[in-house]
Amino acid sequence: MTRLLDAQGLEISHEGHRTRLKWHRLRKRFADPLFSAEVMAEGFAAGASMELDLRVRADGGFVVLHDEELDGETTGHGPIAKKTIGDLGDIRMKEGDRPLILSEDLAAMMQSTHPAALLQFDMKDDYEAIGTRGIEHLAAHFSEIAASVIVSAGSLDLIVAVKEKLPHLLRGIDPTDKLYNIWQASGWKAVEMELRADLRGPTEPDTIYLHWRLILDAAREGLDMIALCQDEGKRVDAWTFTLKHPEVGFSDEEWRSFQALMALKPDQITTDEAPATECAWSRRTAE
Repeated sequence: MTRLLDAQGLEISHEGHRTRLKWHRLRKRFADPLFSAEVMAEGFAAGASMELDLRVRADGGFVVLHDEELDGETTGHGPIAKKTIGDLGDIRMKEGDRPLILSEDLAAMMQSTHPAALLQFDMKDDYEAIGTRGIEHLAAHFSEIAASVIVSAGSLDLIVAVKEKLPHLLRGIDPTDKLYNIWQASGWKAVEMELRADLRGPTEPDTIYLHWRLILDAAREGLDMIALCQDEGKRVDAWTFTLKHPEVGFSDEEWRSFQALMALKPDQITTDEAPATECAWSRRTAE
């Protein structure tokens, strides 16, 4: 039986299908500090799939943060979009008094990585905020890097701009909020039509990010969203499934949901507890 410390939290194999476990917000475990450069380095060495959030700065560069304002995650104050690289030098993350990770730092760290490593840049601003200057910044810093990068966003205009300027980067879209709204207004057939249109649209996405509960809700009504995407040659990331008590493993309810999700064969599952999830899966399937 796999012991917790033995599990790297990289993937789960089930019925001949490999599902990667993606480290949400650069956390291998929920106890890890948010957006940790040390955990990212560990993931690069192990060949992990990882995700981080990017917010645009006033000078067109980016900083690794989730919120629009500095106040929640850092010692700084005010909107990130009004700060330049010089304004951020003395600001620290509230967890661990660590310096912020800038896009320039990311580019330097990504020069040497495991060939299987994948880093998702989840862009939290829309194309209007980022503009051509932000796209030019990405092109200047991430055109020649060793690691694989996938750029994701809710803004389809932004992903189209990335496709045109950085065609070598993978692209992802997250239509979850839109699909939830369509489901509530018009039902599952309308959801299926909209998802097909997104898959065949101008973003030409590699990966579709879908909330795991939406995937299971659809499956119960006869719509296999994962199969639909995979039939179009796309990968599916089911986000974000995190064990409530990782030291214990799956509760019975969590296990039913996770089993149902794995039966649909997602390409990737986003989690804040990757090693614990891998270990809990091994325990349950051994039983």
